[in-house]
Amino acid sequence: MHVYTPIFAVMVTWPEWLDRDLYPFAAHRFAADGGEMHYVDEGEGPPVVFVHGNPTWSFQFRTAIRELSPTHRCVAPDHLGFGLSDKPAGWSYRPTEHAANFARFMADLDLTGVTLVVGDWGGPIGLSWALDHPERVRHIVITNTWLWSVRGDLYYRGFSTLMGGPVGRFLIRRRNAFARDVLRAAFADKTKLTPQIHEHYLAPLADPGQRTGTWVLPRHIMASSGWLSGLWRRRSVLAGIPMSVLWGTEDIAFRDKELRRWAAAFPHASVDRLPVGHFIAEEDPQALIDVIRAGGDEPSHRLEDTPPRI
Repeated sequence: MHVYTPIFAVMVTWPEWLDRDLYPFAAHRFAADGGEMHYVDEGEGPPVVFVHGNPTWSFQFRTAIRELSPTHRCVAPDHLGFGLSDKPAGWSYRPTEHAANFARFMADLDLTGVTLVVGDWGGPIGLSWALDHPERVRHIVITNTWLWSVRGDLYYRGFSTLMGGPVGRFLIRRRNAFARDVLRAAFADKTKLTPQIHEHYLAPLADPGQRTGTWVLPRHIMASSGWLSGLWRRRSVLAGIPMSVLWGTEDIAFRDKELRRWAAAFPHASVDRLPVGHFIAEEDPQALIDVIRAGGDEPSHRLEDTPPRI
């Protein structure tokens, strides 16, 4: 029997590559299934929980956390295999296991009135918890992500086969390709990914033996189709929760097609299209901060009424 207990404000030796001016937050640890998860827990007030995807970590949300923590409690975990969390050998790194750990983490924190911010694999991982606990969610902020099977979509099948197969595994182990190349390609404005910022995504995965998570998740774009289909079938559970969709229109991963699926499924959602790439928290953090501060009370913008913000 596992006992899951967070350890608050632990004493840590920070890695040399971590710029504490950029990331000045206290360290917290949670004993998850498979290892310890690191997380940020800053500020007091209405809780905001940020859920990252591949290959990022809580560092992605540093600007939003710094700006919001005077008025909000900002919580941002690093999934196992990412950021400052453990990277256990032999753990599955399947999205269902990440989702189970996230659910245990949220149960331990016992938060209510949550603003849930999700993107990339953070969408299925975070929203799987929201589907089970809609009464605890006050506002959902969707950034470029999905929640359904893409088994029949050749675009995603090709990416999953390449990056989640032997070629991807070789490239990831040999040159940290997901954090080095795929992440860079996902930025519309490459100047926002300075060498200093990029190093904070490369360094946590410097050891080839610690990159398994960045290879497993692309494979599960296809391999977890059944789980994703099951989540999508339950989407009506979220219909009564205020939802804001912030969409980077220059994203190479999630396109207008996916945005329209979100808008059709949740017509009550406010939609804002931004001329940025995949990582809105990096390229336009102010847009994310503004939506969180609005708390779901902003005027509803339908997709057809919102040209991309210049």
